[in-house]
Amino acid sequence: VQRGCAMAAAEAKAHGVDWTFAPMVDHCVDPRWGRIAETFGESPYASAVYSAASVHGFQGSQLGGPGSIAACLKHYTGYGASEGGRDYSYTEIDTQTLWEMHLPPFEAGVRAGARSVMSAFNDLAGVPASANRYTLTEILRHRWGLTGPVVSDWKAVLQLTYQGYAADEADAVQKAMVAGVDIDMNDGLYRKHAAALVASGRLPIAVVDEAVRRVLRLKFELGL
Repeated sequence: VQRGCAMAAAEAKAHGVDWTFAPMVDHCVDPRWGRIAETFGESPYASAVYSAASVHGFQGSQLGGPGSIAACLKHYTGYGASEGGRDYSYTEIDTQTLWEMHLPPFEAGVRAGARSVMSAFNDLAGVPASANRYTLTEILRHRWGLTGPVVSDWKAVLQLTYQGYAADEADAVQKAMVAGVDIDMNDGLYRKHAAALVASGRLPIAVVDEAVRRVLRLKFELGL
């Protein structure tokens, strides 16, 4: 796995790619899930070993060096437990299952030096993964020490409105950023609403500064 990821990184780097949305370390036991290929399997131990190996392969011994690109662990977290194997669906994961089955591959990847993480579409017992401060900040940053950025999955910030967790687009931006999502993928809501939220006092400028700091830190590490 490490050699395969190193080869992929070398080929990507040669074409100007500096960041990959991999490895995919979701814990999944339902073959109906449409993204069943995005998992290393049912064993959290095996997934943790492969997660670390992938990170070492992609990033190499020196981030930003020849053949080195930044890894991004996904989808954080509980995505593979979507009810009925349906994308975007609800997940009900008790605390013990979360810690024993879903989190170990992500922790292993962060401990191995992964520079970024992607937040998931699903919710966790009613709180969407892309607005979940407990998983995104308390666990990922305070406990495991991730210093790089968290990027949302495709339009996951906008989806907070569909999930009934945010009243509108601006509310979705406020909730996602405060929870710990630094980069908004594709829907453009950060660009559209962040400045007004700061001006109104709903979004502390310190939160924006920290998000920018995490992105710039990774850019500097990659030599961009």
